[in-house]
Amino acid sequence: LLSTAGPFALYGDAIVDACVRYRTHYVDITGETPWVKGLIERYHDRAAADGTRIIPCCGFDSVPSDLGAYLLVRYLQRELGEDGERVQAYYQAAQHSLTRARFDDATKSLEALETYYPVGAYTEQSQLDLMYARYRNSDFPGVISAADRFIKLYPSNSQVDYAYYLRGVANMESGTDSLIRYTNLNPAHRDTGYLRAAFDDFRDLISKFPQSAYAPDAAQRMRYITNQFAEGEMNVARYNIERKAYLAAAERARWVVEYYQQTPQVPEALATLVYCYQKLGLKDLATQYLNLLKDNYPNLVHNNSVNLAEARGEASWVNKLTLGLIGQRSEVRVPTTGQAYEPTAAAPENNASKPSTLNKAGQTLSKAGHSVSRWFGSLLSGINRGDENDGSASKASSPSQISSASPAAPTKP
Repeated sequence: LLSTAGPFALYGDAIVDACVRYRTHYVDITGETPWVKGLIERYHDRAAADGTRIIPCCGFDSVPSDLGAYLLVRYLQRELGEDGERVQAYYQAAQHSLTRARFDDATKSLEALETYYPVGAYTEQSQLDLMYARYRNSDFPGVISAADRFIKLYPSNSQVDYAYYLRGVANMESGTDSLIRYTNLNPAHRDTGYLRAAFDDFRDLISKFPQSAYAPDAAQRMRYITNQFAEGEMNVARYNIERKAYLAAAERARWVVEYYQQTPQVPEALATLVYCYQKLGLKDLATQYLNLLKDNYPNLVHNNSVNLAEARGEASWVNKLTLGLIGQRSEVRVPTTGQAYEPTAAAPENNASKPSTLNKAGQTLSKAGHSVSRWFGSLLSGINRGDENDGSASKASSPSQISSASPAAPTKP
C-alpha cells in the first residue's frame, strides 16, 4: 500500500494500523518525524514478528527541515560566494567593537551574523563571542540562553567549558541587581534560586572538565555560594528566634552544622543550637553542643550560656554610633578540617614595615567611607549589624572580588 495523503498525523494512523493487522507492506512520503517515532513505538515489534514492511519517508518532501535548510545554505554559500566578504565584515565589525569595549554594538553585529549566516566558518566562535558581549552588557538571561544553545549544539567543541563557566557566572549575577552592590543588603537573604543554578553549572564544569582553565575559579565561586546557602539558613533561624519558634530555628542551625561545616556561619549555628535547646528544656542536647562550643569557640560561652550577638558578629553600640571608626565588630575564626581552635596571636611590630602618616590617613579615610556606605545600606535594609559572611574560612565578600569575575572570550584556535 502506497500512501501519499497527509497530514499523516491526522489521516495515517488508521491506514498503518490496518496494514499491520492484515500483514500488508506499507510505504508513504511523510516527513513528519514525530509521527514516525510514534509508529515505531506502537507497531515495530508486531510488524517485525509478522514480516511486515513499514517504510515511511520515501518522498522528496521527507527531507528533515533542519537538514534541508543546512544543505540549502551550504549550496548558496558555495555557488554564490556568500561565505566571503559579508560574513567577514560582520565578524570583523564585532571584533572591532569588542576591542573598544562597545559591547552593545558587538552584540548587534554578532546577532546579525547568527541570523543571516547561521552556518559558516565563524559560527561557533561568534556564538562564544556573543556570550561574552552579552555578559559585559549585563544581559545575563541572554548569556544563559546562548550558553544553553551552544552546549546543546556543540558538545564536542574544544571551548565548550567556557560556555559552562559563563552560564554559571551569569546565573550567579542574575540574582544581584546593580543597587544591592552598594548597600548592606545581603543576597543570601533573598531568593537563592539563581545561586543554586550557578552552583549546578560550576559543578558540571568541574566534573566534566577538571583540567579546564576555568575550574579553579569555579571552585572558588562554589565555596562562596556555599557560604551564601549557610547564611540564608541562619537568616531564617534568626527570624524564627525572634518569633520564639525555637524548634524551627534549631532545625535550620542543625542543617548548617551538618551540611555546611566549613562556612563562617558554623559558630553561630552551634550557639543557636545551644540557645534553642536550652529554651526548649532539652538539657542533654544543649549540653552536647555547649561542650562542642567550649572546645572550639570558648569565647562564645559565658557561664554555661551563649552570646548570640557575639556569635553573629554584631557590632557594639559604640562601633555603630561612630560608623565603624571606634570599636570592633566581633569576629569568630572558623578552624579548617582537623585543626583545633587557637586564638589568633597579635602580629609583632616591625618598625621597618610601619605605614607612613600619609598611608594611615588614607586608610582612615577609606575606612570612614566604607563605614558610611555600610551605614547607609543598613538604613535601607533596616539592619544595623555587620555582614554575617565575615569569616576567615572560604571568605568572598562579593562575586566581583573573585578572580576572573569578568572573563574574556577565548580566541579562535
